[in-house]
Amino acid sequence: MTQSPAPPLPSPGERRRLREKGALTQDQVAARIGVPLRTVRAWEAGRAAPRGRKLEEYARLLAAFAEPGPGGTADRGTDGTETTAPLERQTPPDAGTARDDLETAALTPDQAFDALYSFCAPALVRQAYLLTGRRALARESVEHAFQSAWQRWPEVAQDCDPAGWVRATTYEYALSPWHRFRLGHRRGEPPPADAADRVLMDVLLGLPPSYRRTLLLHDGVGLGLPETAAETEASRRATAKRLLHAREAVAARVPELADPSLLHRRLIELAAAERLSAAKPATVRVNGERRARFWTRAAIAFTVAIIGATTLTLHTAPTRYERPVPAGETVQGVPPKAAPGPLSFQQEILRDMLRSQTQSGPERLVPEAR
Repeated sequence: MTQSPAPPLPSPGERRRLREKGALTQDQVAARIGVPLRTVRAWEAGRAAPRGRKLEEYARLLAAFAEPGPGGTADRGTDGTETTAPLERQTPPDAGTARDDLETAALTPDQAFDALYSFCAPALVRQAYLLTGRRALARESVEHAFQSAWQRWPEVAQDCDPAGWVRATTYEYALSPWHRFRLGHRRGEPPPADAADRVLMDVLLGLPPSYRRTLLLHDGVGLGLPETAAETEASRRATAKRLLHAREAVAARVPELADPSLLHRRLIELAAAERLSAAKPATVRVNGERRARFWTRAAIAFTVAIIGATTLTLHTAPTRYERPVPAGETVQGVPPKAAPGPLSFQQEILRDMLRSQTQSGPERLVPEAR
């Protein structure tokens, strides 16, 4: 029987990407092929290339990961074991090579955005689901992040890590505390079907948002401690404490996940079990443009309303100061009006004195009292 020739060996950067797609570490690849760890590192760095039987085994292993598995969520290795889809496909394996390829291809903004979306969106939806436990919110968070990226595309395209920019925006939107005031957020979603997945999801959702995000970035996505601290905008010491406490909380409920490598594997399996899908990149771009036009028109209408109200106020406002009329108030201390009554002793003396005096002036009739 003639043996089929080995598939062609991909580029060094593609080798690393395919290994991460298969959710394998360099140690696991070295154990499968039977070579030291430093040899696998040299192969992925491009410092060396396999030969002979090692070349055939290494090429077949990478080719197995390059082929889509059943349902698009799993691949099979050379030993027949099934490996779930990776949780992280965010950072291109060789940034310099990827940038050179993009410059050579001279992609249009639409094509560059679609390429970034196709590369990042599937993994981001799974990550957002682990952060929130809500499938609809996970898709919404990813679409919101990419719509924001499309509105700021010149800035995002020139960023040193566009995938990191979109990931940070997705996490910020997914963990926003304002979602709890939404009517749809008050209704719970069905939990995972598997009992072990439900326990792990409960543990994750029981963690504080900052701890949950740190654990997902470090043990789920696979970022280093400095990168995790930079993305969460925290110091390395604070990030290390958050990671330690999150691992302790998970190990307290699920003791078998005390090993970070096993926890990484379980997070991948939990995210891949839901088979979440992302929208088409063209749909996201169109919805983002419609959203930008809507808010632009709303801002213009609001500005016109403010200008109209200001103009009306200027025309109807008085041109000089008019003192306001004070409100009436009750005056206190005024004596009541006295009624007529008998004369006092002094008043009688005064009356008699006036009557006894000689009247001067013209003669006049004086009535007699009878």
